[in-house]
Amino acid sequence: MKKLMLGNEAFARGLYEAGCRFASSYPGTPSTEITETIAKYDEVYAEWAPNEKVAVESALGASFAGARAFAAMKHVGLNVAADPLYTAAYTGVNGGLVIAVADDPGMHSSQNEQDSRHHAIASKVPMLEPSDSQECKEFAMLGYDISEEFDTPVLVRTATRVAHSQSAVEQLPRQEKELKPYVKNPQKYVMVPANARGRHVIVEERTKKLIAYAETAPINKVEDNGSDIGVITCGAAYQYAKEALGTKVNYLKLGMTNPLPNQLFLDFAAKCKTVYIIEELDGILEQHAKALGIACRGKEIFGCIGELNQVIIAEKLLGTAPEVTPYPEQLPIRPPVMCAGCPHRGVFYTLAKHKITVSGDIGCYTLGAAKPLESIDWTICMGSSISCLHGYNKILNEKSQNKTVAVIGDSTFMHTGLNSLVNVAYNASNSTVIILDNSITGMTGHQQNPTTGKNLKGDPAAAVDLVALCHAIGIHRVRVADPYHLAEMEQAILEELAVDEPSVIISRRPCALLKYVKHNPPLHVENDKCRSCKMCLKLGCPAISMKDGKACIDHTQCVGCGICEELCKFDAITK
Repeated sequence: MKKLMLGNEAFARGLYEAGCRFASSYPGTPSTEITETIAKYDEVYAEWAPNEKVAVESALGASFAGARAFAAMKHVGLNVAADPLYTAAYTGVNGGLVIAVADDPGMHSSQNEQDSRHHAIASKVPMLEPSDSQECKEFAMLGYDISEEFDTPVLVRTATRVAHSQSAVEQLPRQEKELKPYVKNPQKYVMVPANARGRHVIVEERTKKLIAYAETAPINKVEDNGSDIGVITCGAAYQYAKEALGTKVNYLKLGMTNPLPNQLFLDFAAKCKTVYIIEELDGILEQHAKALGIACRGKEIFGCIGELNQVIIAEKLLGTAPEVTPYPEQLPIRPPVMCAGCPHRGVFYTLAKHKITVSGDIGCYTLGAAKPLESIDWTICMGSSISCLHGYNKILNEKSQNKTVAVIGDSTFMHTGLNSLVNVAYNASNSTVIILDNSITGMTGHQQNPTTGKNLKGDPAAAVDLVALCHAIGIHRVRVADPYHLAEMEQAILEELAVDEPSVIISRRPCALLKYVKHNPPLHVENDKCRSCKMCLKLGCPAISMKDGKACIDHTQCVGCGICEELCKFDAITK
């Protein structure tokens, strides 16, 4: 039976059919739906881990126990998981281990657009790269076969367009796999230097075997259309090239992008007068081809920034673009903005009001950097807000006194913020940290985390007590404030900035979009009292606008949070 599936849904289906028993991940767009989908299959134990490192280590442990195991993450998450990945390449596996990494060309929801193929090359593990939903399913299953045959973790790289596009997927019954017995073998699994040196030799021998496999693997295939022009491509770029160029060229489509075959490249290029390399982001296929002495063109034409598409390829290679049906009218620009009633808005308004330097972090609250609030000074990576603030304050000392804070979400704090706060306490920087506790992992679509009291399936789970945790690691001053009450939040921030020791403010209010949150009735503007001062617009709330010179509240968006009511000095905004 065939079914229309997202690439991520199809990937999960492949894991299920292949007999996967264990899945651990940290949510990260565009990979999140893989784990959310696999959790719906009762035969698979699935969980959210605090971060990607923990997820890969947990999956590796399940592999040692003899099960087929899985972990998923987005490209920047693979940076966090690189530590166990690079060593797991040495230990190998027992049950198969597949790791999905979703790249984000074009940075639709990411702070960079790194190419995860570099991690596969550097860690010396095989990487597969599907180009549609059916291949997502097939490559997930093939990953386990390769993992167990070659005793290695296997990376499967997708991208935003593959993960979130739909195509038909054939569904088959699950293949139950018996647990492989665990056999104690310190020389294989204990990576002290004496053992690791021997395992490195095995890794290099394995790479040679994988290259030989890549030469004849069915997922590396040639499409001969009788042309003297050849295109070497992979992943989503293959789909773009096919749509743009059709049967005008020959294709070498690579489903395995590490390690790459040698003879297959040479044989394909030998039959072509001109060879183009079409790949998104970095020129990894191109470098390999040129290292083999193949004359080819790639990045000089397409560049290494952003997504490709069929229009770009047609324009670059054919000089004409395919017809694209435009929208019937020009759509308005809709920049991302914090939702009406977002509990973070009151915090950022207060920080902006007092011109406080803000070390930001990764989450929907990063939108505090946008106009009109513009209250975040830098954002680097998960958990970096606290570490960066610590270093900033250690250097500036009195110059930064009373004027700097870090903001971090509850999920991000549990991901990698906790260690940073330990550093603040241990090395005693006079730093104030605001944990934005909205009771959920907001940016990736309301996933549970260790502070929410529920697990991936929504069942009751142990909930981290943030107040007790902060006290336990050495932060003496910890207080909770409600961001819907501006005066309370302002008092908390100013008082904590005034003390000469580390402190934590927990801004606690559930995300306005959570289904269980009961909102107040929408607020109303009394036109005769409105002075058109536009103070309410400084909140950046999408429910507030100006109409006929007066403030206006959209009742379909307003959740009655009351922040604008407290802000208005003329009592024009009422319940």
